[in-house]
Formats: sequence, structure tokens, C-alpha cells
Amino acid sequence: MTDWLSRRAMLVRLSAPAILAAAGCGRTSGSANAVHIATAAGGLNLTMSELLRQQKFLESFDLEPDVVAMSDGTKIVGGIYSGSLDLSPMSGFGQVFPAIERGADLKIINAATLIPGQAMFSAKPNVRSLKDLEGKVVGVGGIGALVHQLTVSLLRKHDVDVSAVRFVNIGSVGDVFKGVVAGTVDAGTGPASFVDDAETYKVHAIPNGNMSVELPEFTYQAGWTSNRVIEARRDVLVRVLAAYARLFRFVAEPSSQDAFLRARKAVFPDAPEREHLGEWNYLQTYKPFAADLMLSPERVRYMQQINLDFKIQTEMLPFERVVDLSLAQDALKLLT
Repeated sequence: MTDWLSRRAMLVRLSAPAILAAAGCGRTSGSANAVHIATAAGGLNLTMSELLRQQKFLESFDLEPDVVAMSDGTKIVGGIYSGSLDLSPMSGFGQVFPAIERGADLKIINAATLIPGQAMFSAKPNVRSLKDLEGKVVGVGGIGALVHQLTVSLLRKHDVDVSAVRFVNIGSVGDVFKGVVAGTVDAGTGPASFVDDAETYKVHAIPNGNMSVELPEFTYQAGWTSNRVIEARRDVLVRVLAAYARLFRFVAEPSSQDAFLRARKAVFPDAPEREHLGEWNYLQTYKPFAADLMLSPERVRYMQQINLDFKIQTEMLPFERVVDLSLAQDALKLLT
């Protein structure tokens, strides 16, 4: 089984300056084209970052990039605040809304992954439906964080009494699936690309548990930065978004299969071929990426409502206060 968040995988192909920058150690280059980028550290994100590097999409827009994968969204926020990061074009963003509500200088600037690439699995023979999870132990990450919110949203949709479910924080997304395989929890999430091949890991996919199908309104990842960076480095941000739009469009084309598999194998050289192909087939089936970078008001409202339900924020914020899509619109013009 792939160790999605292993240190080696997270740092593969990332330069030392990028790691130092993301840690808050300051910029390493005074070049006007240097840009420090952070993304979430999930397995698909790591592959997409490697594909971005191999295809030189950022360099094609005259950028000098440092890209780092970070498993903790609070560190991304800290890096943007400190000025050691310019933006995060592809990471979870639920925490941005309550931060803005409290006065943080942040803006969402693009959509990235429009659907969650997770599904619910179990190794327990007595767990054959989501309803069976009442009275059971379900592995998640932090309570109130992304995986917990996804899991609760899915269970509520299927009328599961979530007050009867015991949610346990067992770490990262990869740790949750390991816990499912080991049987230390009764159920938990894993990559949706494993649904058709679940028996390989001695688990089964729970019916109605594919979040890519069941939670299409749940925007999994977006891009965000600070108003300060927008004012100071707008042109650089626009070019970064253009490169990511090119990446999203590239991977949606069947002709990119060899390049995608090459990138994934570079990140996960020990993973079996079926995992590489499973991830590729998932992308071709679900087309999860926002090729136009656009994020609708309805999606923003949906994500805020989840925060309100979890009492993470106290009021619904106006779209214009939290989102600025003008950079994404300018980026798309660079692709024509």
C-alpha cells in the first residue's frame, strides 16, 4: 500500500529553498519571477506537482518556482501571513472562511479540485452499509477538519445518526486507510480510486460511500492567498494560475496518460502498477479538476454552510468578501 504522506514522498523533487521558505525562513531569491507555492500533501497532489515539474508548466510562464507539499493547512496560513509563501493554488480551504470572519487578510482566488476524491471503506464483515456505522468507530483526522467534515456530511446525507458514531482522530488520510486495513477502526476513508480494487487491500467499499458521487457540491480544494500578495505580486499570481489551469486541462486529456503515470511512479516508485492505473482511470472517469478555475457562489455557500453546521464560523460571508476570481479570469486569457 502506498504511503501517501511519507516524508520521502512529500519532499520528492522539492528543493531545499522551497522547504525552508514554507517553514517561514524567508525568501531565497530576489527575482521578480520567483514564486513560493504550497499545496496540500495528498497522494494525488504530490503526483500533480511532479507532473507540473516534469512538464515545466510554471517555467513556461517565465516563473522560477519553489513548490512544497504541506500536510497541515495551518502552516500554509502561517507561511502566507509571514510572507514566506505567495499562495496555495491547490489545497483545502474550509479554514479560510472563519479566518476571514476573524479579520484575516485572505482571499480565495480559484477553484482546483471540485469533488472529493475519497470513499468509505471497511474491513469488518458486519459493516455493509453506512447505516451500519451507528455504534461503530470511524477513523478521521482532526475533529472538525476536512476528513471529519466530509465523513459527517456523507453520513448525514444518508440519514445516519452521527451522534451514535464514535469518530476517532488517527492522523492523516493515509493513516485513516491504514487503520481501516488493520481493523483498528470499523470504517474510514481512502482514495476513491481504490473502490473497484478494494479487495486487494482486504477491505470493501461501503455502498453509497464514494464521495466523488455522493458529495458533488463539496469543493475539495481551491486556491488562496492574501490581499497583500495580490496587490504586490498580481502578475506572478496570474501566471501561476495559468500554469495550473494548463495542468488541469493537460491531465484531463487521454493523451497525457504516459506523462501522468511517469510522474506518479516518480513519486511512488514502490506502488503497484494497479494503483497507478487506478488513479489515472479515476481522473478520466470523474474529471475532478476545475479546468476553468472558476468557483461558483453556490459552492462557496455550500462550504460555508458546513462550517456553520460545525460551528466553525458564525455567519455566512458575502461572496465578494471571500473570493476574487479576477486573477483566474486574467490567467485564462493567457491560455488563448
